[in-house]
Amino acid sequence: MAAVLNGVLEKGLSEQVKNSNILVVGAGGIGCELLKNLVLTGFKTIEVIDLDTIDVSNLNRQFLFRKEHVGRSKAQVAKESVLNFNPNVSITAYHDSVMSPDYDVNFFKKFTLVMNALDNKAARNHVNRMCLAADVPLVESGSAGYLGQVTVIKKGQTECYECRPKPVQKTFPGCTIRNTPSEPIHCVVWAKHLFNQLFGELDPDQDVSPDTEDPELTAEAGQTALLSEAKIDEIGGLHRKSTRAWAQEVGYNPEKLFNKFFRDDIKYLLSMKTLWKKRVPPTPLDMSGLPENPDMTSNSGVLRDQKLWGIKECADVFAECLESLKKDLATQGDGGVLVWDKDDTVSMDFVTSVANIRAYIFGIPMKTRFQIKSMAGNIIPAIATTNAVIAGLIIMEAFKILGNRLHSCKEIYLNRVPNDRNRLLIPCCLNSPNPKCYVCAPKPEVTVVLNTTTFKVGALQDKVLKSHLGMVAPDVEIDDMKGTILISSEEGETEENNDKFLSDFGVRSGTRLKCDDFLQVYSLNIIVAHVEKLEGEKDFEVVGDLSELQPQQEKQKTNGQQELADKALAAANDEDDLMIIDSIDDLQEQSLEMKGHLLRKRKVDDEVEESPKRRRLDSNEDSGVIEIS
Repeated sequence: MAAVLNGVLEKGLSEQVKNSNILVVGAGGIGCELLKNLVLTGFKTIEVIDLDTIDVSNLNRQFLFRKEHVGRSKAQVAKESVLNFNPNVSITAYHDSVMSPDYDVNFFKKFTLVMNALDNKAARNHVNRMCLAADVPLVESGSAGYLGQVTVIKKGQTECYECRPKPVQKTFPGCTIRNTPSEPIHCVVWAKHLFNQLFGELDPDQDVSPDTEDPELTAEAGQTALLSEAKIDEIGGLHRKSTRAWAQEVGYNPEKLFNKFFRDDIKYLLSMKTLWKKRVPPTPLDMSGLPENPDMTSNSGVLRDQKLWGIKECADVFAECLESLKKDLATQGDGGVLVWDKDDTVSMDFVTSVANIRAYIFGIPMKTRFQIKSMAGNIIPAIATTNAVIAGLIIMEAFKILGNRLHSCKEIYLNRVPNDRNRLLIPCCLNSPNPKCYVCAPKPEVTVVLNTTTFKVGALQDKVLKSHLGMVAPDVEIDDMKGTILISSEEGETEENNDKFLSDFGVRSGTRLKCDDFLQVYSLNIIVAHVEKLEGEKDFEVVGDLSELQPQQEKQKTNGQQELADKALAAANDEDDLMIIDSIDDLQEQSLEMKGHLLRKRKVDDEVEESPKRRRLDSNEDSGVIEIS
């Protein structure tokens, strides 16, 4: 670029760089490369914030960290490491969440520029809103394997992070997970749910028991299943109490748990004869009669993660994990829970063994520990070079902003293979703000469709406002003469409302709710539309947000093209916790074709191309992997 000649910055820009105050959010793969670049290009005042600690799995790509740093704060160690490159830089490190109330709009206002190197959608949404509120430019970035991108966000001049629709994460009906799995991913999701039922945070939506409300079941079949369940109750196999309460009662006995989940529950499923008219029925297993492990000589010398375990080996690992996890849970005290982590050996072994046992029962191909970790942990292999390229592009865009040349900023895509003009880097013109965006529009407004007689205030707060609409601490008031307060961000003020239905407060079709998040300096009007029942198993639907913001050209894509694009780009932020829906190979093989659909652009000038079809690399938090609708 013109501002850099033989590695020396223009004098005016050099002064801007020295006098700027930069906030870096995230000190992972991109963040490490970015911090190194900042101290080596003349930036003197930097603050970095990251909630994570260093894990062994980070060391192969996050080059500011060493083995002795494992367990320490990423932000703090990154600060110490980059000061070795340039000790004359002032760096402040925060081992904290950027979504904490401590980092309010005044905190963001002190920065000249904010740079994101995040790995989850919720934090990205929050930083986007804080930068809009503080009117501070934001350089957003992401990587997924060989793919990456960088863009610039400036209030009132470019679209914000939430102006464009995000690819919808693939979901599976709960009845498929619980009754009729047909793919390895179904078994992996079930295994993670079982971990939470036994050791983690209890969630009724993650029940692993057979689903008697499966829509495929006729009344007669359902009645037969209930009679069968009564018989199983007599032999102590199936219990009405919670899974964890029963497991604790039997002391997490491996044989009893194995036979309950993989013998008795499967027999119960077999009693639902309607399910198996057009399917191959599952085969119950008894822990005392498992087939011996096959001859594993072909696996000699193969890493444990790369070899297929036999069914007997899976059962042995299951038993060992139960004993270890039971002890870990006991150390948490009464009411304590364990959090599943793909990088925790025992937790990952548990999910691998359980998923493979269930796959074996249903005639589904078993997978290696590495393959299951890829599915369970939403992983796309990290490419260190990709992160280095993206970090360099962030700096280049920062130079343009600091040089008062926002008009020269681009949204830049890094491809896995060259395009038809033999380029790996594709610069695109920045879009103007979307006038219908429910975040940056002058008067943000959406419609929420739900049943006001069955939808609770607590669900409005947690599912709609926080999870779907990205608020952190919402306040909600009914826009009527009374100004009734439904939800308050002040602790203890409205908790008693959580279990009440919206209709209890007179909310009905056409009711307007005024929603505010003072931390984000964000306001939103919600119009409630009452319906008796939504399609599928949804309990609410937001209308007038992302689905209506989608460009008309995007809607006209064929179903096959849409599925291809979503499969690859439901995936990626930073490389730490990326989502992969099917397989790594699918993403890599389809990269060229996917980019052909996403980056089909018209020529603007010799250097810039523009596309109505491009989408940002984006993902949901790692905690879900697959949402169950």
